[in-house]
Amino acid sequence: MVKKPAVLPLISKGFQTMELKWLLCVTLLILGLVDVHTHDGEDDHGGDVIDIEDDLEDGVEEVEESKPEASSPPPSPKVTYKPAVPTGEVYFVENFDKGTLEGWVLSKAKKDDTDDEIAKYDGKWEVLEMKDTKLPGDKGLVLMSRAKHHAISAKLTKPFIFDTKPLIVQYEVNFQNGIECGGAYVKLLSKTTELNLDQFHDKTAYTIMFGPDKCGEDYKLHFIFRHKNPQTGKYEEKHAKRPDADLKTYFTDKKTHLYTLVLNPDNSFEILVDQTVVNSGNLLNDVTPAVNPPREIEDPDDQKPEDWDERPKIPDPDAVKPEDWDEDAPAKIPDDDAVKPEGWLDDEPEYVADPDAEKPEDWDEDMDGEWEAPQIANPKCESAPGCGTWQRPMIDNPNYKGKWKPPMIDNPNYQGIWKPRKIPNPDFFEDLEPFRMTPFTAVGLELWSMTSDIFFDNFIICSDQVVAEDWANDGWGLKKAADGAAEPGVVGQMMAAAEERPWLWVVYILTVALPVFLVVLFCCSGKKQPNAAEYKKTDAPQPDVNEEKEEGKDKADEEEEEEEEEVESNEDKLEEKQKSDADVGSASQEEEEDEEEEDGKPTSEEEESMNRLKKS
Repeated sequence: MVKKPAVLPLISKGFQTMELKWLLCVTLLILGLVDVHTHDGEDDHGGDVIDIEDDLEDGVEEVEESKPEASSPPPSPKVTYKPAVPTGEVYFVENFDKGTLEGWVLSKAKKDDTDDEIAKYDGKWEVLEMKDTKLPGDKGLVLMSRAKHHAISAKLTKPFIFDTKPLIVQYEVNFQNGIECGGAYVKLLSKTTELNLDQFHDKTAYTIMFGPDKCGEDYKLHFIFRHKNPQTGKYEEKHAKRPDADLKTYFTDKKTHLYTLVLNPDNSFEILVDQTVVNSGNLLNDVTPAVNPPREIEDPDDQKPEDWDERPKIPDPDAVKPEDWDEDAPAKIPDDDAVKPEGWLDDEPEYVADPDAEKPEDWDEDMDGEWEAPQIANPKCESAPGCGTWQRPMIDNPNYKGKWKPPMIDNPNYQGIWKPRKIPNPDFFEDLEPFRMTPFTAVGLELWSMTSDIFFDNFIICSDQVVAEDWANDGWGLKKAADGAAEPGVVGQMMAAAEERPWLWVVYILTVALPVFLVVLFCCSGKKQPNAAEYKKTDAPQPDVNEEKEEGKDKADEEEEEEEEEVESNEDKLEEKQKSDADVGSASQEEEEDEEEEDGKPTSEEEESMNRLKKS
């Protein structure tokens, strides 16, 4: 018989494995639910835990949280507008909180070379709140008119001189209605004796032009400066390289965006949108045309020699056309193997006059000529392979070679592509400090737009990065906080995005449903354990899960197990016999065990051994 002392440890180990598996499954599900609940809580509260007052200098007041009913969502935080105040020296600031255009000058000029109907700068400006403002009390400058020229400007508190301090220009723009064609850039007007803000127009001298501009599908973020030629005294516009970033969103999302230009005395520059760098470079290397002209130029008087040979390949002069080359052979010939299809209607035309057509009543044969019914496809040809005179189809001519040309060979006289010689540039100069531009004394907006309601706010010109950042946080940052508090949660945004882009549902399913399915599959799947009823009533050890069910066996089985244990402890001979029985094949073992079950008592050898043991 087989011993069974190791069954209980196996049972314990099996239960430990199942417990660990289910514990892991439950843990994964709980973590998933907690994560979803956390995100939903953050979305519903709209960022209640954010200390907006510290970040925005007491610009936000949170509404006292009352105890809502279980079914009502918690209240959203209330963001209160507080005008930004510069924290350092500035050359110009404007937040339009006075509600008027005080300090600004409307242009009365006319644009040259333009029709009188649109030549005037008569576009309207007003100081208003944004149409869908989330921050009551926050006002800005609004371009009100469509298809008109607009010009408005204001003086700086003091001129900006390009010396040892950087220049920082920053302001906000919101295309409330999107933008079809138009700009929202600013011009820093040069300090000249001719400057008259009342006559500000497109030809007014400026030092820097900076800001967004769009027409069609061309989205731009300008940085243009006018550089003075030290030799001629003439000014030339220099355009910074185009940003690599995609700018389309800033023009189409109808949100307020912060535009910043940082220009340093070492000629480096940075362009930022929403405090993120989208373009950077150096005035000496990253503008077009270059600030400094080349040292040498091509000689305009130099001419290519008449015998200069620029041909790298020439026809082989020694080549001869083969005698069997037939240049007159046609490219296509009739197919001699073609056979006219059966049922071809040679006498039927492909098109016939429409029998249902009628001459129009107003047809004048003197004016329009003789009326003829329109042609339609011959209905008799629909069931036939074809109508009209049958012709053999054309096929490629196997003997066609075309016009003979001699093969090309390397030109032994090839001299390369001719270029004029270089000479010193008579206009060469070297300006290593293009940062030192013409001082400017005013800021202006000179714009044409096919879209109205362009919102401008929070202008600042300074030299201290910290001052500009504080101004941005107190102005644009407050708008961003208010918009964030009013926006729907992540789930709401995902649903709204899926409505506009249905293909996002596939992404959601793959990222949400698939992991859940895998977790369920992992937790619920496993090797199916056989039922205890499927086992024979033998002494062979059964799987752990079934061993526990053996407790329900009848009394005869229990007595049999006791007899087996008693027999196993009686004699070494019986133990050796049991070991040898364990090595025998499963078939012989089952037969022996079945016999034991049928007898229900020890064998004759076992009885003799027991009797000898009792006598001793």
